Amino acid sequence: MSEQFLKDPDATLDYVIDWSGSYLLSGEQITASSWLILPQGASNDLAVDNIPLPVSGVATVFITGGIAGKIYQLTNRITTDQGRTDERSITIRVEEK
Repeated sequence: MSEQFLKDPDATLDYVIDWSGSYLLSGEQITASSWLILPQGASNDLAVDNIPLPVSGVATVFITGGIAGKIYQLTNRITTDQGRTDERSITIRVEEK
């Protein structure tokens, strides 16, 4: 089950997935991080604003927009310097605040 967050449609907020404690091996680094918004086509209303480079095993994304009343799944896919690939998701529910 993914973690759920509440977002106002006018807000630009950062969301993080911390891979350091439960996934990355000692000394392992994230070499690639991408984010996908579901449902497909939803990126027309909820959008990735910025993806900073992962730091200390934490992948961050800035999200903007969204339509009030809709629920989105945001999935982070990483690759590490050990050649491992995995993904984790969070849920964003958009409501006027």
